[in-house]
Amino acid sequence: MRAEQPRRHLLGVDDLTRDDAYRILDTARALERSLDREVKKLPTLRGRLVLNLFYESSTRTLSSFELAAKRLSADTMTLRASGSSVDKGESLRDTALTLAAYDPDVIVIRHPHIGAPHFVAAATQALVVNAGDGKHQHPTQALLDLFTIREALGRLEDVRVAIVGDVLHSRVARSLVEGLRLVGASPLVVAPPTLVPRGIEGMGCEVSHRIDAIGDADVVYVLRMQQERMAAAYVPSLREYTSLYGITPERVRPGQVVMHPGPMNRGVEIDPRVADSGASLITTQVRAGLVVRMAVLYDLLTAPGLHVAQPVLEVA
Repeated sequence: MRAEQPRRHLLGVDDLTRDDAYRILDTARALERSLDREVKKLPTLRGRLVLNLFYESSTRTLSSFELAAKRLSADTMTLRASGSSVDKGESLRDTALTLAAYDPDVIVIRHPHIGAPHFVAAATQALVVNAGDGKHQHPTQALLDLFTIREALGRLEDVRVAIVGDVLHSRVARSLVEGLRLVGASPLVVAPPTLVPRGIEGMGCEVSHRIDAIGDADVVYVLRMQQERMAAAYVPSLREYTSLYGITPERVRPGQVVMHPGPMNRGVEIDPRVADSGASLITTQVRAGLVVRMAVLYDLLTAPGLHVAQPVLEVA
């Protein structure tokens, strides 16, 4: 019979303390070394079941969660809404209860509706990780971005990050602003007035509508124009948006690094010459996504506050 464990979810960045965030980042750094080993699989979560429940399309998040669980020797199961009973009208509650019958240890869920991960957490005994809910939260993206920044710049304290683009529809932006504030960094939102959420200053970030405001930033974090979430014309045209806010080589000063959560609209929010330049950390973010999600799964399924270090990596 499985021993009782505390129900510790990761539904949003506000579930984390500063110590939690740094513990996960340190765990990810330790686990990263396993990626260069001949045998990359670790026995850490053998016998655990990680269930991925994705109601929205995903490449990076889903593949990295699947691989993260497998690298830690957990059993995995993935259910996409397309081709499942969801297509037949099954409710989220009934889907969650059906999957709960398999006794998963962790359910990783992406859903278009805000609050869906909270609903699953209340309806099942599994630990739940929010892999994106509507325009609300994407906490593991924020953690992998913090990991990427710290590895590139050597610090998080007092790092200035300019978040440029479609902030209004971005769960990535909301989580990143909270994550940056949590670790002592300074977020700046740069976007047209129509793409800035009302009251976002209350989250502790500055707001500018001028692209030259990115000049003082250490990191230029570019957001995708999410046209699939736009029911109205938020900008006159994509061509005009690119002209005013697109990240081009001329707008990136020496010493700055550039990030993007993907997928990119090349030639819209980011110039291909920037995306493929030496300043770009975009592919580094993908690698970070794997080790950070490994760290999150490990952290959730071990005792609270336990630090992972060499012992996990020394087991063949």
